[in-house]
Amino acid sequence: MKAHIDRSGCISCGLCIEICPEVFHMGTDDLADVHQNPVPTEAENGAIAAQESCPVSVISVES
Repeated sequence: MKAHIDRSGCISCGLCIEICPEVFHMGTDDLADVHQNPVPTEAENGAIAAQESCPVSVISVES
């Protein structure tokens, strides 16, 4: 499973990081970024929850 963030639409709310810090983190430019690809098996549910919770729908998680 792979995660991707369309960083051009990120509003830096940090929700994805709160939900799944195993996969997402705040980049040096204060935009969310993926730091674990592929997504570890134990973090798949969290990554999907982050995708579903993103207020601007810029996260995609695909198998």
